[in-house]
Order: sequence, then C-alpha cells, then structure tokens
Amino acid sequence: MLKQQANNKEKVALYSRLSRDDGLDKESNSIANQREMLKRYAKENKFYVYDEYIDDGFSGTTFNRPALNRMFEDIEAGKVNVVLVKDMSRLGRNNALFMYYVEEVFPDLDVRFIAINDMVDTAQDDNEIMPFKSVLNEYYARDISKKIRSSIRTTALTGGFTGAFAPYGYLVDPENKKKLIVDPETAPIVKRIFELSQQGTSTHQIARILCKDGILVP
Repeated sequence: MLKQQANNKEKVALYSRLSRDDGLDKESNSIANQREMLKRYAKENKFYVYDEYIDDGFSGTTFNRPALNRMFEDIEAGKVNVVLVKDMSRLGRNNALFMYYVEEVFPDLDVRFIAINDMVDTAQDDNEIMPFKSVLNEYYARDISKKIRSSIRTTALTGGFTGAFAPYGYLVDPENKKKLIVDPETAPIVKRIFELSQQGTSTHQIARILCKDGILVP
C-alpha cells in the first residue's frame, strides 16, 4: 500500500489529470503516461509516495475536482507536503488560481510543488519562467475550448463574460461587469505570444523569451 512509512520527511502526492483541454496531446498526457513518469521521478529521487490523486475527464480551468479536493484535504491535514505533477497544466489551466495556490497556499502550508517537464521546483530559486507558462497554459485551454464548444465561441464573439477573473490581455469593463475590454498595457504582449506561436515556437520557448525580456505577468 502507498500509505505506509508516513514518518518520512517528504510525503509526496502524485497528481494526474486529463481532459479535452489537452486536445491532440491526449496520448502523451494519458493518465497511464503521467502515473509512470511521476512514479519513476519519485523513485529516482527517493521520495516517499503518500498517495495518488487522479482526475480523469476534468477540465484544468476549474479547481473544483474530486481528487484535487481530496489532495488539498490531505495537505491541510499534514499528510502531504510535496505535490508532484507531470507539468504545470496538470494542476490547472486557470492562471489566477494556479498562481494563487503555488505562490500563496502552498508556501503558507510549507508544501513543495514540482512540475517535472517544466523544470519547476519551488524548493529552488530559479522559477522565473513559471508565471509565463501559467498564462500560456490558460490561453491554450481557452483556444481548445473555442475549437470544441461553439457556444463558448459565440459568447466570446459577442463580448460576453461570466468568469471571475479577466484573462491576461483583458480587463473587466468597469461599466459592464459582463463585458471584457482590451488591456492596452498587456494586449501587445498577448499579440506577441500568438505571433511566436504561429512561427512554431513552443510554449516553453515563448515563456523563456518573455522572461528573458523582463516582461511582467500577474
């Protein structure tokens, strides 16, 4: 059983998630693929695995997921102090919530966050790329959703907005909370992101370019 030897210092949660947000990457991001990678990484680094948490079929744009909620409960109970994921988008594709948990909730609870493929480890000091990757992950999810769900595309075209946070590059219209307006400060950055993407630049490379140029994100 996984829940043995709980006295070890590092009590790791292996978190996996898959949904239609992943588009054409479903095969490489399969639950089996994620579990294999997480277990191998934990073994190589001599981590004690407390438990596995799997959300199959849940969008990364919401943080209200059964396994994720159970993991947070175990974290608050002191049963887990390391969260291990394949990449940042497994935890979530909502930039505001992702950064809230990684920069506020996890540090407050003394929890270490590791995203293997993104080379992110909050126990280290070289995580400048993380905010950029988070923004790109959210845009990827929005793009996939528009391609899959015509209703969302229609809402976007009519300027409707029902979310809690405006996506990067936009602001909530102060005169109409259900409408988004372009943020003149960040819109050029979003345009640059899409231009780089159309040139075939990977999200990881884009994040590094923005980070190198000293561009700030939320």
